[in-house]
Amino acid sequence: MHPLSRRKLLRAAVTLSATLLGRKAWAEPLEDISALKTAPSPSAAPDITFLSADGSEHHLSEFEGRGVVLNFWATWCAPCVAEMPGLGKLASAVASQNIAVLPLSADRGGVLVVQQFYEQHGVQSLPILLDPKGAAARAFGVSGLPTTIIIDKKGQEHARLTGGADWSTEAASRKVRELAG
Repeated sequence: MHPLSRRKLLRAAVTLSATLLGRKAWAEPLEDISALKTAPSPSAAPDITFLSADGSEHHLSEFEGRGVVLNFWATWCAPCVAEMPGLGKLASAVASQNIAVLPLSADRGGVLVVQQFYEQHGVQSLPILLDPKGAAARAFGVSGLPTTIIIDKKGQEHARLTGGADWSTEAASRKVRELAG
């Protein structure tokens, strides 16, 4: 085997093990809200930049005055895949309360990869948003995927959850409304 190939293989193995260790491979119901870590004192969320499906650049500050559920995910992440349908249901459940669900994909394959994933999994109520270089995730100190961050209408981070969850439950919707409102 060529040394460069070994290096690439080792790097991929390290990335995969870091992604999988310490996380569940499925989404659990968020009935027990104790998994959601609330901030003792909310802090200002960084004004991250991300891309939409058409390639245009957007900033978190564009959502000022709205609550935000910011989800960092990837199509290759098993817990992410499991929770995406629930995030879609959450988006529908909280839209009338002026709360946006923003799933930022870390997929390097871009729009087509996410678009194909949405089509295969019947995801219809979520926008295609990208964080292709991971800058937004780094700004928030994300240590693993999926990570979901709840931001209130004043732009303050109130809570976060690292790992998959079933966001479709009434308990999850209620907690999101409470924290993001």
